[in-house]
Formats: sequence, C-alpha cells, structure tokens
Amino acid sequence: MSATLSRAQSKQGARPAAAVELSTEGVLAAALPSHGAAPVYAFAPLMAGTLTPGSSEANLHKPDKVAVAIGAALGDVATRTRTVTLIVPDACVRVFVLDFDSLPSKASEAVPVIKFRLRKMVPFDAEHAGVSYQILTETKTECRALIAVMPGPILAEYEAAVRSAGYEPGAVLPTSLAALAALETDEPAMIACLSAGALTTAITNGEDLLLYRTLELPVGEAAQRGEVQRDIAVAAAYFEDKLGDRPHRLYFSGPMGAEAFAHWLGDGELAVEELAARPATGAATALGRLSFAGMVGALAGAA
Repeated sequence: MSATLSRAQSKQGARPAAAVELSTEGVLAAALPSHGAAPVYAFAPLMAGTLTPGSSEANLHKPDKVAVAIGAALGDVATRTRTVTLIVPDACVRVFVLDFDSLPSKASEAVPVIKFRLRKMVPFDAEHAGVSYQILTETKTECRALIAVMPGPILAEYEAAVRSAGYEPGAVLPTSLAALAALETDEPAMIACLSAGALTTAITNGEDLLLYRTLELPVGEAAQRGEVQRDIAVAAAYFEDKLGDRPHRLYFSGPMGAEAFAHWLGDGELAVEELAARPATGAATALGRLSFAGMVGALAGAA
C-alpha cells in the first residue's frame, strides 16, 4: 500500500496530478490540467451494490463495471498522467496512531516491526496486508507513528480495477486521511468525515494527529444519527482532555453538507463548517451530492 499519510508529506509534491475516489455512489475523478491550474472534476455513477466497502469480504462485486467507471471519469478530466492517487473508502482500511520505543530508519526494516505489532490488532492477515506509515513525532526514547493497513486481497482488487482502466495507482489512501490534507489551519482542529456506512473522527494539532477513529454505522437514519452524536461527543471530550479546551468548531466532510450535519448533531455550541468547499467551476460532468475534501486533499501536494 503506497500512501502519503500526512499533510506534511503531501506538501512535498510527491503525489500525482490526478486522483480518483471510489465510493458506493460511484467514481469521482480530478486532474490538474497544468501546474498551478484549478482542477477539473468528473463523476461516473455506479449501480447500487456494485461496491460495498469493508475489510472482511470482496468490495467490488462487478469489477468490470468499476473499471469502466474509472476510465470514464478519468477520461472526462483529460488527465496528463497515467499514474493517479487512488482514494478508497474508510471502511476497508484500518488506521492507528501507535507508540514505539523506536522504529528502524529503513522502511524495509520498519514495516516487519509494524506488521508484528498489528497481528493482534486487525481482524485480517497483517503479514500479507498493505501497510504504510508516517512518523508523527520522534525522540530518543519514543516514536509515534501513523499507520494505515489494508487487507491484501481488498487492496489488490481496487488496484486491479484502476489498472484495468488503463491507469496506475501511484498512491493509495483512505478518504479521511486524504481529506486531512485539505485542512487549512495549524490550530487544533476536530474533523468529522461521514460516508454511507462509516464516520471517521480526527483531531489534529498542527502536523500532529492526536486522534483518528473510524466507526462503522448501523442501518437506518435514526440509529446512525444516535451513533454520530455519541461519537462526536467522545471526540469532543478527548479534544478537551488533550488540549485543555472544548472544541468550538467542527470541520465536516460528507454528502449531506455541513448545515444538515449540524442539524443532526443538535449542538448549538459547536459550529460546523465544510472541510473543503464544493468546486464552483471545473465540472466536466454532473457531480451530484458528493464530498470533495478527499479529492482536494489528494491534489494538495500534486506535482
């Protein structure tokens, strides 16, 4: 799993100038037509049931249809590169912030150490999983690392769909990690990313990631709303415990929009605003009700 896992690393310009995000609704693509230019966006829908994100079973039930949609969306944005950032649903990736005494400086030596640690933490084969990591803080006696791990067979099916469409996945990362790169403040921030079946909450403090938690949601709006309210309350309590002050702003990413999500929460003391604004220009196709934070973040460090 090749992924750029932090805003610090994304600013180094290592990502491709095109990205594609897969979700239950369809395929969202974006590309930068030239360096410094605004991105062009396109969307290709998928029929219900074509993609069901998760970490235990196959996600792509009609991989040929997914490949066609990827090709159509990327073709509409006329990408100048065949290598793209691939953004996958949060539900098929596990993300951890873990403490180590130290990690080897070489990735080839660090990854086996990380996989050994993950063996009892994930409900799938860690040894053959895709693993990527990013050092958050490091001292002589402690190392904190952001780690993303994805089941090998599920990573393979997503990458195969991209290759079947004629492109190469140059980086792979979950939606919410991609979205964090769209955050434009170095102040302590609380973020919520909502998708069809999951809610990810995160807390950042500058380039440090204090919390990252993905919760799979139950079926039904009423049940989902209750789970979302509880999870945001837990994140807010953690924010106050770690940073000494209650959060007053929540950055939101999701198809319902910040205003509707604020209504869901019903917390008059917590202002909800969009993590990334919907693009006013650059739509090559009808874009539907989609979140653009993951795509904005994926292109934030593009060359």
